[in-house]
Amino acid sequence: GGGGRAAMAEDEGLVSVDYEVYGKVQGVFFRKYTQGEAKRLGLVGWVQNTSHGTVQGQIQGPTARVRELQEWLRKIGSPQSRISRAEFSNEKKIKALEHKEFQILK
Repeated sequence: GGGGRAAMAEDEGLVSVDYEVYGKVQGVFFRKYTQGEAKRLGLVGWVQNTSHGTVQGQIQGPTARVRELQEWLRKIGSPQSRISRAEFSNEKKIKALEHKEFQILK
């Protein structure tokens, strides 16, 4: 690691967004891959399975990176998953990250 960060553009603030992913997303390591992708992008938040067969969570980080993970959740996911759709809600600008890392919740 190390190295200086490029100056962020004005609209490059932090955002928080909730998500829920539908399809075959449980039992296919979806949470583990989501966590890996989030960490690669430098995002924080969480992911968990729901009782109704979806995966939900929250993403926080620089807008552009959050957009990348949203796209990943919508189209890619884990290798064996079959995503039918991803829904995003409660998007808001935040002053500081509310999570220290990206966690898998039980």
